[in-house]
Amino acid sequence: MEQKENAILNLTIEFSIAIISFVEELEAKRKFVVANQLLKSGTSIGANVHEAQNAESKLDFIHKLKIAHKEADETMYWLIICEQAKTYPTNSELKNKLEIIIKILSKIISSTKKTINQKN
Repeated sequence: MEQKENAILNLTIEFSIAIISFVEELEAKRKFVVANQLLKSGTSIGANVHEAQNAESKLDFIHKLKIAHKEADETMYWLIICEQAKTYPTNSELKNKLEIIIKILSKIISSTKKTINQKN
């Protein structure tokens, strides 16, 4: 069975792979604590979006995407830390990709909420 194209799922998978590469760069500079935090939150976004694809209800779907959104916010925090710490590498392309992901997640959450509210 052919699976339908899923933009947010694809974006978060690509982002996770990019985060892994950046984390390897951080680890090469011995920035292990931030690297670990960034690896966890950055890859969790896609894991939660992936999990949302099999949600038991629209409310469950929204809940899982809200978790993904929170993980995206945390990831942004760690990327800003890297950007502002003088001895850390930075990656503005990751921040740009993450801003797009956050906007898409927000839109999906709000539009799904609207469809629930229209049925009630």
